[in-house]
Amino acid sequence: MVSIRTIARSPITWVLTGLLVIGVGVGLALFEPWRLFTDTTVNEAAPSVAAPASPGAVQQPRTLASGTLISHEHSTSGTVRILRLPDGSRVLRLADLDTSDGPDLHVWLADAPVLEGRDGWGVFDDGEHIDLGSLKGNKGSQNYPIPADADLTTLTSVSIWCDRFNVSFGAARLQQG
Repeated sequence: MVSIRTIARSPITWVLTGLLVIGVGVGLALFEPWRLFTDTTVNEAAPSVAAPASPGAVQQPRTLASGTLISHEHSTSGTVRILRLPDGSRVLRLADLDTSDGPDLHVWLADAPVLEGRDGWGVFDDGEHIDLGSLKGNKGSQNYPIPADADLTTLTSVSIWCDRFNVSFGAARLQQG
């Protein structure tokens, strides 16, 4: 009969223990499970620009497109608007965002259709997309500058994209006006 002491002294036990510790470490680094219990709230003001002719007067941006976020991999809600500022620049505004925190989340403009359910989870990296940057917070309202050369006639959707696992947490179809 083999004793526990014999098993504990076995080199194979030490190798398997080492592999298990490395596996747990890699799993924690990759999946970041603590993010299931964390939230980052960001509440940026909607962009506005002072009118050059009247000091103190504020011109409101014009809405070019808007949409409502639907859930994909994680429960996601909020609204999306693309705003043209008086200086001609464009900004994507996420308002009242509520989604899960996750590893390596980004805001993407894409040409992919917004499909409900599991069918929509992985379509956003299949075609053209522009990464507007890392998601600032998984809750609240925030602004993302849109590059001047972005063609909004072909980029008709927004995704909260998890770059680590190539999956959409939530997305919105942009409707003009």
